[in-house]
Amino acid sequence: MNDNNMDSDQVQQTDGSRSEESISSPNQRMTRYQILTLISMASVNFSSMICYSILGPFFPNEAMKKGASQTVIGLIFGCYALCNLMGSLVLGKYIVQIGAKVMLISGLFVSSGCTILFGLLDRVPEGGTFITLCFIIRSVDALGFSAAMTSSFAISAKVFPNNIATVLGSLEIFTGLGLILGPPIGGWLYQSFGYEVPFMALGCFLFLMVPFNIYILPSFAADPTKDSFFRLFTRLKIVLICFAIFTLSSGLGFLDATLSIYAIDKFDLSPGYVGLLLLGLSLPYCLASPLLGIVSDRFPSTRPWLMVLGGLSTATGFWFLGPVPILQIQSQLWLLVFMLGVIGFSLSMIAIPTFPEILNCAYENGFEEGLSTLGLVSGLFGAVWSIGMFCGPTLGGFTTQQLSFEWAASVQGGLAFLAAFFLGIYFLCQGTRQRRAPQIKRKIPSDERTRLLS
Repeated sequence: MNDNNMDSDQVQQTDGSRSEESISSPNQRMTRYQILTLISMASVNFSSMICYSILGPFFPNEAMKKGASQTVIGLIFGCYALCNLMGSLVLGKYIVQIGAKVMLISGLFVSSGCTILFGLLDRVPEGGTFITLCFIIRSVDALGFSAAMTSSFAISAKVFPNNIATVLGSLEIFTGLGLILGPPIGGWLYQSFGYEVPFMALGCFLFLMVPFNIYILPSFAADPTKDSFFRLFTRLKIVLICFAIFTLSSGLGFLDATLSIYAIDKFDLSPGYVGLLLLGLSLPYCLASPLLGIVSDRFPSTRPWLMVLGGLSTATGFWFLGPVPILQIQSQLWLLVFMLGVIGFSLSMIAIPTFPEILNCAYENGFEEGLSTLGLVSGLFGAVWSIGMFCGPTLGGFTTQQLSFEWAASVQGGLAFLAAFFLGIYFLCQGTRQRRAPQIKRKIPSDERTRLLS
């Protein structure tokens, strides 16, 4: 325990100074507190995402039995993201005052309690009571989740400033594992033991992560910043990247709310098989993220085009997921699984470069290096992600109910295409300006040498 306190003291610092680890070279061997921090962040990502993802295979059908419509189910998924949005903005701004470690631990505790409570909803009367309690518990759970994930992003970037994309990509393995294991485990527990057991088991697992992280996670100190989210949004590059993040999360939210019902109705699959179907989305994302993180850190110039190519591939995946009715292609299970794999890989191409690109843009425009700016960027990332997670299920559920799953998926593909198109235009214009700048500089000395008077 004394060693842990010693490591905590090593990272007690202000934003005006950077620790020895912060200025170390990318290839330097990790210190003990870096290893402990990485283990802690991995546990947070895994436990949070596995509890989040268990709803997909069976909750939409259970909610319909309780009197909820497709649109209301989309709103239940969407309210989680809406509260996550508000929580990310507030907590990202005040992460220094609250404390990164306190925020993370509190978020885990709240999420574990809400997951357990969600498992008791089958005992309440159907109709308005059930729907109201769904909204309340999901909203509180979202605040806990936003606290855990906002502090997780900020801490990871604080401890590994030279390898942000690599570390975030590696952590996405555990995020992907949570997304991968949640649906099949949740579907199997639901089929075997009923509605309550999946939430009880995984809620207790999440609760065990609280004392684990209290013990191993170092503490972090920093000074508050005078910068704001509004100043981040004054940069066009950040706005366009945020739109790409929006299309990424809205696509995932859309699939969460609609895919299970579509697969059950179209292909007569059981909830357990729907959980396995979602592996086609999560597994490529999980496997590609660490590799793309390494590429992003070693070759930063590839980040813009990874996002552009990822957006175009995501659009293609959604267009053929149904497929789009105007293509006159018959929907088949193998095509659905294949396109989920394309979407999963493409989403990782978008997700991994976004955080370091926003952070670099912030530093280039005068933001102070330290936990305060990291909190702002983490909060912004979480807020935009949450907007997408709100719009994806709600608008996707409404479009599916009014038209069809095929048309709703094509709309998601169109959003991804727009994000890739706008980013591509911006980066092409930026590259043109950078090529012209040296030519202008070379002309300046000759102009300065010309005589003003003949």
